[in-house]
Amino acid sequence: MLFASVILSQPVFLFLSVALFSHCTAEGRFNPREYSKHTTECKATRRDADGEIVDITLSEFLLSTKVVMLTFGGPGYVNINPSANTTLVLLHGWPSLWSTWSYQIQEFGRDYHLVIPDLRGFGLSTHPGDVKASGTMFDHVGDLECVLKDANVQSAVCVGHDWGSGICYEAARSRPDIVSGVIGAVVPYIPSADEFVPVKHLTTVIPKLTYQLFFDEKTAEASAELDRDVRRTVRATLRTKASPPPNEYLTSPHSFLDAWSHVEEIPPVPFFTLEEEDYFVEQYELQGFKNTLQFYTNENRYASWKFAHEQGNHTIPQPVLAILPTDDPVADWVLATKLLRSEAFLPKLTTELLPGAHWVHLENPQEFNAIMRKWLNEYFPSDSESNIDGADVYLKDEL
Repeated sequence: MLFASVILSQPVFLFLSVALFSHCTAEGRFNPREYSKHTTECKATRRDADGEIVDITLSEFLLSTKVVMLTFGGPGYVNINPSANTTLVLLHGWPSLWSTWSYQIQEFGRDYHLVIPDLRGFGLSTHPGDVKASGTMFDHVGDLECVLKDANVQSAVCVGHDWGSGICYEAARSRPDIVSGVIGAVVPYIPSADEFVPVKHLTTVIPKLTYQLFFDEKTAEASAELDRDVRRTVRATLRTKASPPPNEYLTSPHSFLDAWSHVEEIPPVPFFTLEEEDYFVEQYELQGFKNTLQFYTNENRYASWKFAHEQGNHTIPQPVLAILPTDDPVADWVLATKLLRSEAFLPKLTTELLPGAHWVHLENPQEFNAIMRKWLNEYFPSDSESNIDGADVYLKDEL
């Protein structure tokens, strides 16, 4: 591969920026297949093997255009616009992939350095193999540190959705040296100041957490059900307010998909094109769902709580933006924030409410991005002008 670095005038730079993102904006859609794959390794602990340190191989995605503003990076991440001074690292949740940040890539890729990994166990990013106890929050923070180090980033704003938000909050709490701010979508900060509460004690208050008992107590059975028809699983899970799941969905401790049994063919994912849905399904068929259920096991949850609880520093002093959907069928996150006393531990918290269900950054991307942009302009303004005036643009030619 041949790389060259050149300094471009403003008109030429703008032209190349348009070329770089033309695959995103053609017909208004994002095409994840325009990214080629690369792999690298990070160290991970396998706790069911006496704490053995193993290598996990994580996939990396690069734009397969000839003129790109990115470099080869580390484990499992898209690396866009590395010449920008401010980095956003975007962490997905479950079930998700790097590509579900498509609208944020389109919106912020010209102004910020974007680092977008696939978490361990997702897509081509492998896992130590111990789903029960080797996927803690601090394990994922270690992966995040590995990614940022490989991308030559000292500190970043961590943007998370769902479980990705949890990782961002834990990274900001335990590693403030590498996380300068947090944008948490959907799931609020869950401080570990109080006693550990297993999920089984929460289901009477939040019935739609009951599915998590299935994932925890019958992990192998759950992963087999999810793997049986990946497209059906994906379509059952990724819904919107206008195209919701059945009311009984998520309330069974014995099945994740039973609530859909009366529907022969679940409608396509509302915010994906068929091509995007095909890509999503293909990525989950590579490894299946087993290791992605790491977030739901009691062992990982307890270890994550214990690690933070014993450290005792529950306050996150960095700026935090919480974007909470008003129509998530899983939970009332505004109420949950109050019950968790999240605000007491976040002195620089900004909270914004947005209509939409669980996948609010995909369901209402313009409104979501506008909230992000306003907050970023206040705390972490982009350096787009300096990029335009004199940016290094990396020329990549795959030989």
